[in-house]
Amino acid sequence: MPELKPWRSMEEQLNILQQRGLKVDHEAAALNYLSRIGYYRLSGYWYPLRAIDHAHTATQRRPVRSDNFVPDSHFEDVVQLYVFDKRLRLLALDALERIEMAIRVDVAYLLGAKDPCAHQNPECLHGNFAKRANRRGPHQGKTDHQLWLEKFETMVWRARKEPFIEHHSAKYQGHLPIWVAIEVWDFGLLSRLFAGMKYHDKNQIANKYGLASGDVLARWLRSLNFIRNVAAHHSRLWNINVLERSPLPQEWLGLDNAKPFMYFCIMQKMMAVICPNSSWGKRLMELLEDFPETNNGALVLDDLGLNSHWRELWLSLCQK
Repeated sequence: MPELKPWRSMEEQLNILQQRGLKVDHEAAALNYLSRIGYYRLSGYWYPLRAIDHAHTATQRRPVRSDNFVPDSHFEDVVQLYVFDKRLRLLALDALERIEMAIRVDVAYLLGAKDPCAHQNPECLHGNFAKRANRRGPHQGKTDHQLWLEKFETMVWRARKEPFIEHHSAKYQGHLPIWVAIEVWDFGLLSRLFAGMKYHDKNQIANKYGLASGDVLARWLRSLNFIRNVAAHHSRLWNINVLERSPLPQEWLGLDNAKPFMYFCIMQKMMAVICPNSSWGKRLMELLEDFPETNNGALVLDDLGLNSHWRELWLSLCQK
């Protein structure tokens, strides 16, 4: 194993950046940011400011960055991009909280009418999810529903000191009706149960959001859960590669489903139903218009996954 890089003081870290061509206009402020945010986390934000290594790019047939910075790159550019990304994450969490709460209620209301404990009843769910056991791998012999229930029970145990859990434990032997159980679900547990619902039930909820297919909404929820996890863990969001990708809708051709903007469009489409009078879409537009510009043009908003018609698309989504 190669030897790990040595520990460096804050002053040494800043000196390395300066030697590589990053201009530091206010050293005290730069040291303060390094001490509060960390060199490694900030490195994701100065990565676009690093120059392309043309020799290695030609050899590896993909863009390769050198350690040196594009001329006229400033530490302040990095800070401004970090602040932009922080504001973007907060807007994402704002919308995703509302979407998660609304879908929880949608699921609980629909399934609860069939059985108060429908989330535990295989008959209320799709057979592929609740009755077909996995044939291979570490979960061989268990259904996806059984695995879901194991995670659900873990979350109930973690919340065991909550008054509503203690109440149901004392009075109902721990049985939680679905409209109570949703209070311990996270976005991932919610999205997996939604995907395991019967087609008719998924479609009924999807229709509320202007979708004909519940399977499309299930894919959307998986993708939004990925975005939520990135934002909640304070990771870089603005140009991240989305690993849980949804198919690109026909009406949004030209967007990149590997980048975040398409998923912000999904959020806005759902927010228009959940909170039609919200200013969220306007606030996101204002943030995108405030993207930090650099003297050398190294930072490009298009890395968010935009196309040439993104403004028209966004305004149309906000008007619906």
